[in-house]
Amino acid sequence: MTLPGKETGTRTGAEAVAEALRAAGAPRLYGVPGGGSSLDLIEAAAARGIPFVLARQETAAIIMAATEAELSGRPGAVLVTRGPGVGNAANGMAQASLDRAPLLLLADGFSGAERAFANHQFFDHAAMLAPVTKASAKAVEPGGAPGAMAATLLEASLAAPRGPVLLELSAAVARGPAAPLPAIALAVPDRVPAGPAVDAARALLQGAHRPVLVAGLEANEPAACAALRDLAVRLGCPVLVTYKAKGALPDAHPLFGGVFTGGEAEAPLLREADLIILAGADPVEFIPQPWRFAAPVIDLGTAPRPLHYCAPAAALYGPLAPALAALSQNVPRSAWEGSAIAAHRAAWLACLANAPGGNQGLSPQAVVEIAQAECRAAGRDPRVSVDAGAHMFPCTTFWQAERPGDLLISNGLATMGFALPAGIAAALHDPQRGALAFTGDGGLLMALGELASATTLGVKLTVVVFNDATLSLIDIKKGGRDLPGGALGWPQADFAGIMRSLGGIGLRAADAAGYRAALVEALAAPGPALVDVRVDPGSYPAQIKALRG
Repeated sequence: MTLPGKETGTRTGAEAVAEALRAAGAPRLYGVPGGGSSLDLIEAAAARGIPFVLARQETAAIIMAATEAELSGRPGAVLVTRGPGVGNAANGMAQASLDRAPLLLLADGFSGAERAFANHQFFDHAAMLAPVTKASAKAVEPGGAPGAMAATLLEASLAAPRGPVLLELSAAVARGPAAPLPAIALAVPDRVPAGPAVDAARALLQGAHRPVLVAGLEANEPAACAALRDLAVRLGCPVLVTYKAKGALPDAHPLFGGVFTGGEAEAPLLREADLIILAGADPVEFIPQPWRFAAPVIDLGTAPRPLHYCAPAAALYGPLAPALAALSQNVPRSAWEGSAIAAHRAAWLACLANAPGGNQGLSPQAVVEIAQAECRAAGRDPRVSVDAGAHMFPCTTFWQAERPGDLLISNGLATMGFALPAGIAAALHDPQRGALAFTGDGGLLMALGELASATTLGVKLTVVVFNDATLSLIDIKKGGRDLPGGALGWPQADFAGIMRSLGGIGLRAADAAGYRAALVEALAAPGPALVDVRVDPGSYPAQIKALRG
């Protein structure tokens, strides 16, 4: 059967959408296809050099696309079927929204003719996803311009603050003729800001003796990161980074002060500050606690914040690199001594450190530090993805990052089931570096099907499972509640066996020697490998207390 438009050489709706994706630089199309428009989109995208990656679950597909969007700076693209496909995508869209990842979700849409005789699988996709989408559109009736709709939505996804958008595309529109694609301009202005806001921020900086920089997710963009580092060196002041900004300043840099969450661990340093500069730190990255610092704040962000933890004394909103450059002009060196910054950094690490482990297995800190040591010994430099759960605290503290994107995490939503699909996407994005996914057993159980995705794709990915058969973070929060057995834990799963059954390498370890040997084998493997590590969760309560107070 010849599809409409093919015989005349005209552009179909699916082709117009694929051209919009290509023009925006979308690196891949991820998804779980159904009928309707899905297959036409896969064909059209492939014909334009955009490969399709089949995930096992829709939220995992969106996490993959969002991760590659963060790493590439270009919008991700995902397709799902109508009804249950969109329903399963909701958590992924929330992750992309709260972690500020630009992507376009392409959902099979219902035409008016279809709605006239059936309610099967129907609900209002756009209404359900409205709280976590920046914009949406429907191309479900013939005669529209789906390519132009996609282009407009992609532009919206990249506008600050970045986030996901939705296009519903019916089979009739995907296969029918479409209007030509308009020109797409995705550039952003980079001029140095001027005016009263800049003057106010400069005056605060000129009068400060002990400023502290806090770098957030918006500082990961290359130009912003370079400008941030330049300002830090000129000031000679400590820099704290949020989880998503790990690597904006290397952990090994003498000005690195630790990780900022809005909690207690970094508070001793910030209590000595007489000015706090939030550099691309989105409030979505902070824990839900009151702001506890008295120093005035300069807020630098790509867009005005709908919520402030504190009222800034000065604020600059727009492209981050020019704003940082404007503050760097003729800036005085701070009064901070390198020894004082080093002492604060050492105290921050000490309050989060724990013993090597006990009879129940390795300590989580040891799992992280041994992994990085073995990576270095093997000449490997993988990106690291970290799942939500108690293990994320030692991972974000003790994994040493050197540049933005070295550590990937869902911080805004903090969803479980993130690390595995994010690791797959990171390995696809940069096969030479590959990836290492740190995940708890609970998070892996939520994304278990993506082990099959990893083995099918053959990605260079090592999955390290912190296996304690418990929802450890929730277990800590239970307090004195008398909960029924099995409410927060389960029988210990054999993740290594599951990995082997799917065609990958599966290994188990219960002590440091066994873990090192397993890592040597896993890191040398050409494809995916999983190391199932028995961990002792005993250090988690003290770490959380130190972090959050």
